[in-house]
Amino acid sequence: MTQAQSTSRSEGISLRQMLPGAIAGTTSLAGPIAESQPGRNIKTPHYLTAHYWWAYVHPRAIWIFERQWLVNLILWGNYPRLRNAAMAELGDVLPGTTLQVACVYGDLTGELSSRVAAGGGRLDIVDVLPLQLENLRNKLPSGAPARLLAMDSAELKLADASYDRALLFFLLHEQPAAHRERTLSEVFRVVRPGGEIVIVDYALPRRWHPLRYLWRPLLAALEPFALDLWRDEIVRWLPAAARTGWRKQSFFGGLYQKVVIKR
Repeated sequence: MTQAQSTSRSEGISLRQMLPGAIAGTTSLAGPIAESQPGRNIKTPHYLTAHYWWAYVHPRAIWIFERQWLVNLILWGNYPRLRNAAMAELGDVLPGTTLQVACVYGDLTGELSSRVAAGGGRLDIVDVLPLQLENLRNKLPSGAPARLLAMDSAELKLADASYDRALLFFLLHEQPAAHRERTLSEVFRVVRPGGEIVIVDYALPRRWHPLRYLWRPLLAALEPFALDLWRDEIVRWLPAAARTGWRKQSFFGGLYQKVVIKR
C-alpha cells in the first residue's frame, strides 16, 4: 500500500479536507527510476486546484481512480483501444528519447515503458503534481528506464529538440485554452525535427451519437474546458509551424481522436 493510499483510507477525512488548496513543492521520489528537480518550487496551476482537485490533487483521488476497470468505464469501454492506438502509432520498440506529458491512471505508462526498454531508450514523464509522480513511481517496475520530472507542461525545463517523440494522453481537454496553447508550444519545441507528437483526447461526436447530447452537460459540469475540443480542432492551439503535416483518426463515433503531428 502506498502512502497516498494509506492516507486516503484513513478515517476522519472531512469535506473541508477534500476542498481544493494550493499544493507547491518539489518531488522527493526515491528509487532508480525517479529524478526530482532539486531546489525548484513547483506551483500547481489554478485550474487543477479549482476544477480537478477531486480527480488528481487530493490523495483520495488516487485510491478512487487508479483502477483499470474504472478508467475504462469512464471512457465507455474504450481505454484499451485508445491506449493501443497510441502505442501502435509510436511503435513496438522505442529507441532514443520519449516524453510523456502528464501522468495518467491505468497501465498506459507501463506499456510505454516496456517498449522504451525494448529499444534501449529513455522515457521521461513530466507532471506538475508530486502526488501523481509518486503514484506512478509505485506502478512502474524498479528497473524501468524512466525519469519522473516535476514540472508544468506549459513551462518545460527541457532542452530544445531533445526528444524523438512525445505523447499527450487525455491532457489537453483538462487545460484552459491559454495553458493548452503553451503546453503544445513547449512540446513542439522539445521534440526534434523529424520527430512525432501523438495526442489522444476528446472530440466532437457524430450527430447521431447519443453521447453528443448526454455527455455534453456532464463534461460542462465536471471538465469545463473539454468542450473546447468539441468546438475546434486541436491544431487551433498548435504553433503556426505545426499546423501542417498532421493527421487525425476518430474513434467511438467521433467522441475520441488521435492526432499525430510530424515535427
